[in-house]
Amino acid sequence: MKAAQGVRLLLVDDEPHILQFLELGLINEGFEVRTAPDGDSAIAVAADFKPHVAILDVMMPGMDGFELCRYLRSEESELAVIMLTAKDEVDDRVKGLSIGADDYMVKPFSFDELLARIQARLRNQFPGLLGEVRCGPFRLDGRRKEIRHKDEVLELSPTEYELLQYLVINHGLVLSKPMILDKVWGYDFGGEENIVEVYIRSLREKLGDKDHRIIRTLRGAGYRVDLV
Repeated sequence: MKAAQGVRLLLVDDEPHILQFLELGLINEGFEVRTAPDGDSAIAVAADFKPHVAILDVMMPGMDGFELCRYLRSEESELAVIMLTAKDEVDDRVKGLSIGADDYMVKPFSFDELLARIQARLRNQFPGLLGEVRCGPFRLDGRRKEIRHKDEVLELSPTEYELLQYLVINHGLVLSKPMILDKVWGYDFGGEENIVEVYIRSLREKLGDKDHRIIRTLRGAGYRVDLV
């Protein structure tokens, strides 16, 4: 994953051998990495480093991973957070996700699995950092703000680009109009929900999606992209 250059990761764990192993592996993958052995140190590092992804151990002396996650979330809402724990307990997972964590991994885990989880968070929250992202017949180039469908560049307005990118990255998921409005137009958008229908219609025309096989409408629920 050498396309990860420029992506900043913060690793927080009180076990030195885990920190060293993950740090070396992630640096080798092209990430910029900073580490911290506890919550207090992590806060100081994060303030200066501004990570895109924070990987936090739950069980640490002093400030635990839950408290640290809550603090980091209050400072930087765009940050992606992956929690690590030695306990496979539903209550822990629910607690972590409820305070703002984006993903949860149980120790021991494979390095490849961690990479996959990081990539998933970046595709979802920072697609431009990964350069070109391939999703079926789509190619999303976040740096050029360009989307190709079956190797043809789509002529998109800025809003059409943001909307199609959001739909494609979340392919297979049903996205409601309020979710789309919040992500693409912003939470303070004061217009009508029907604006989504107008832009969906335009995207379908540009994709040649007359039968709505690519962007599907699920009545009363929202829209879903299928990678056909």
